[in-house]
Amino acid sequence: MKKFLVLFTLFFMLTGCGYNKIQQEDESVKAAWSEVLNQYQRRADLVPQLVSTVKGYAKHEEQVLTEVTNARAKVGSVQLTPDQLPTEQEMQQFTQAQGELTSALNRLNVVVENYPDLKANEVFSNLQTQLEGTENRITHARRQYIQAVQTYNTTIREIPVNITAKIFGYKPIPNFSVDNEQDIQKVPEVNFE
Repeated sequence: MKKFLVLFTLFFMLTGCGYNKIQQEDESVKAAWSEVLNQYQRRADLVPQLVSTVKGYAKHEEQVLTEVTNARAKVGSVQLTPDQLPTEQEMQQFTQAQGELTSALNRLNVVVENYPDLKANEVFSNLQTQLEGTENRITHARRQYIQAVQTYNTTIREIPVNITAKIFGYKPIPNFSVDNEQDIQKVPEVNFE
């Protein structure tokens, strides 16, 4: 009877400690992170097709094409998996590599403006549409990840769950941040002259 009472008390204490909630939210964060990686991989897979299509039209724009290819290679060198959430440093490396690819793709779009035949090419147009859709998916996946991390980090700081989190070694998970925070805080100059 005493054993039963001790087990019942232990079970009762564990149900109110938040352990199950931490598990649920940890899995939500991992699922959201997996989707972020999935969408970035989709973009990385589209880039070689886009570059090879543009190469046929813009032979003298080799520098921009090389920048896009190098940026994609850098993205591929940052090895993150859905099974293991990134550390703060890994998140910074990942965000920086993805930002460089985005910047290179933006420069590629500027080059494309000089080639009306390329813009009219059905294959290029289709790839461009897919890339645009992927960028929207990335934004959505990042938003979901940010929300999942916020919920998880808040939960492991609440009382009494914070005690359980400390006992089992759960720590806050790093989130996406803005690389150019100083730049975006500056008020833009508007000059109508």
